[in-house]
Amino acid sequence: MKRGTTWSYVIRVRDPQTGESKPKWVSGFATEDDAKAARDEARVKARRGEYIDRNTITVAEYLAEWIEGHAVEIKPHTLKGYRDMIRLYITPRIGALRLQALRPSAITKFYRDLLTSGGRKNSPLAPNTVKHVHTVLRKALTDAVLVDELLPNNPAERAKLPRVPSTEPGMVWTPAQLQVFLQTAQDHRLYAFFHLAAYTGARRGELLNLRWTDVDLDKPQIHITGTAAVLDRQRVEGTTKSGRSRVVSLDAGTVKVLKAHRARQDEERLKLGESWKGGHAYVFTTGWGEPVFPDTPSSLMPKLIAAHNKQNPRAPLPHARLHDLRHIHATTLLMAGTPVHVVAARLGHADPAITLRVYAHVIHEQAATAADIFANAVKNSA
Repeated sequence: MKRGTTWSYVIRVRDPQTGESKPKWVSGFATEDDAKAARDEARVKARRGEYIDRNTITVAEYLAEWIEGHAVEIKPHTLKGYRDMIRLYITPRIGALRLQALRPSAITKFYRDLLTSGGRKNSPLAPNTVKHVHTVLRKALTDAVLVDELLPNNPAERAKLPRVPSTEPGMVWTPAQLQVFLQTAQDHRLYAFFHLAAYTGARRGELLNLRWTDVDLDKPQIHITGTAAVLDRQRVEGTTKSGRSRVVSLDAGTVKVLKAHRARQDEERLKLGESWKGGHAYVFTTGWGEPVFPDTPSSLMPKLIAAHNKQNPRAPLPHARLHDLRHIHATTLLMAGTPVHVVAARLGHADPAITLRVYAHVIHEQAATAADIFANAVKNSA
């Protein structure tokens, strides 16, 4: 039917709640043929129970509602990352598009544009950042399909994501270089933090969230129950990355380091008296007893490396990040033949498959020697 200057069609759609068949008018088509083609497609979808009402909501409007609806379910640090991806990249480029008009080809072009001019002053955006944008968009559009029933399918699933070069963490330092670094840090009041990071493979935030009640020096082990992060320049705490707690065993040397650290902290608390602000809670505190701000050890590590290199110019330590201590822990264990599932449990990976993927290069090196190991075992048993 022609209504004014445009054409409309009507079909009967079954109400999923009442089961009644009701007429549904859809308008806005330029020609009669356009209206008929859309009507025929809608009839097929209605018979399959896949009919979606036409909606004028834009991508930006939907994402604004979606992120607010999920704010209580997402960790604060992750939520900030989602908001940044939406605000900086998605809304400015495809936010004005109608959600139901979004096609895989448009999303593919959007990713290509980000790669070439998505950064500051139209500079190229890193492939990993584009991958994060895709993760947020795909997650939101999945809810648009399954929860809000605004889309029949997820166009992000069929978009072509740019290839992200694999960045496997290597052995930044040898065990000997790690030992040199720890010797350099030995006199600093946060020496125990660096030692524990290297000898447990725990994340920065997990260690800064650690309480003395989580430490059992008799068994000996630590119980990792949460994490600390920075959000809007404030220290915030939450669950671990996997959402689960874990127990990590300690060696005798690490127990000795933690005992010395606790004795030093007790001296600081007694010296300050009522001015001490931390009670007996946190393992790693400032000189006033407050929990350590997460950026502090990250910025301290390069300073300690620079101090060592200044005193030892002929044997400098290569640059390394705080997170590399975790990689050194994992790589050293895997190279020594520790089973992957044991390493995964220490690192807090939800699935050993994650460990296999991240440290595939180490696994491959171990696999290369498997034939000789088996042959030697059979030979020596004779």
